[in-house]
Amino acid sequence: MSTKENNEHLRSTFPDGTLISVHAVGKELQAIRIDTGDDVTNLIRRWTRKSAAKSNMGLRAKWTKTGGVQFRQLPMEEVEREARILGIGPSKVAASTVAVSAAAPSIQSDSGWSPLSDDEVREFISRAMEFKPENLVISEIKWKYLIRSALRGKNILMIGPSGCGKTLAAQSVHKVFHDRPWFYFNFGASTDPRGMLIGNTHYDNDTGTLFSESLFARAIQTPGAICLMDEVSRAHEDASNILMTVLDEKQRYLRIDEKPETPTIKVAEGVTFIGTANIGDEYTGTKVMDRALLDRFSSTIEMEPLSKPDEMSVLRRVFPDLEERLVDAIAEIADHTRIAIKSDDPRVSTIISTRMSEEMAALLHDGFSLADAAEVCVFPFYSDVGGTDSERTYMKQLVQKVLPTDFDDKDKPWDADNDNESDNDDAKVPWATS
Repeated sequence: MSTKENNEHLRSTFPDGTLISVHAVGKELQAIRIDTGDDVTNLIRRWTRKSAAKSNMGLRAKWTKTGGVQFRQLPMEEVEREARILGIGPSKVAASTVAVSAAAPSIQSDSGWSPLSDDEVREFISRAMEFKPENLVISEIKWKYLIRSALRGKNILMIGPSGCGKTLAAQSVHKVFHDRPWFYFNFGASTDPRGMLIGNTHYDNDTGTLFSESLFARAIQTPGAICLMDEVSRAHEDASNILMTVLDEKQRYLRIDEKPETPTIKVAEGVTFIGTANIGDEYTGTKVMDRALLDRFSSTIEMEPLSKPDEMSVLRRVFPDLEERLVDAIAEIADHTRIAIKSDDPRVSTIISTRMSEEMAALLHDGFSLADAAEVCVFPFYSDVGGTDSERTYMKQLVQKVLPTDFDDKDKPWDADNDNESDNDDAKVPWATS
């Protein structure tokens, strides 16, 4: 690849200002894009990653005048602050920023994986709530099951709508077992499943054909590793077929090729696979997961959208200076969509996720009005087909109902009343607030 082609590739991967976290996972220094969660380790020189990790710094991509990309160190506090300014919720910030209330005991020795005894496992599970981060909203039984799966090296699948905390929950498990190697794989972003899971073959004039092992192949050979397989429901069919033997408890191997004599890579002891999957017809690219692949996961945990009180609690924690009435209004809008979609005749096809709520709150924090925030964060997700009976009109009426009473109508960029032929808005909004 020429210098020009390399620079173009880097610029397409790292838009100017991209924030990156760097942390050690075993002997690897893994670099993760905070906004997308993509693993970009192989695109950043090791000495750059080593220097950042040693100083507990993040990185920010900066485009140069010559067409290249530089990576400048940035204190993690600045990374978190800039992520918030950009509207990136806490679930996307590096796993190292997830707060844990107490330190979990080490379960890995210098020689590799050291599983706990049955009594130690039971004691650990009984104390699991001590290690749950405050910013993670999950029931006690689901959190304990996650911890138990990591302790036993079990595969677990987490399902739920986008933005409900699946990835954050998985990152929190990693933070509890901070001494275990951690690997992240985004199946929704992969266009080369075999290259991502197995590796690639290269030809060299001096040494001939060489096989370059993938990060996934190295990860599954790491005793006690925790592997997050994000958006596994978007995985290519080839990826699903490759994963069959990897996830099967009785097989646990990765086959390099389909030929019978091809060597296999054994999955190391204690490796835990955590898969996440969005559910719902509104998520393009998702597939109905093969039952055989589903059976490779010991159990499935459903992460549901937050209740209104929990939503408000999250928003208060992220934006403590935001007015209570605005926090309440955002949570009210989100809660209505989550109730509406479960009705016998739903008026909406998708919900307002917690991620979307955080983005609205971020705009309000920066001086935008609630109407402005709804205009850019809510309405584009709802169809305007159908005129006065469209989803978008319905959402405009809903937002108008929860606007603070002292809101200035002249600042409203739309008029829901004019979108509705009826003078009775309550006929369209069954949960109208007084």
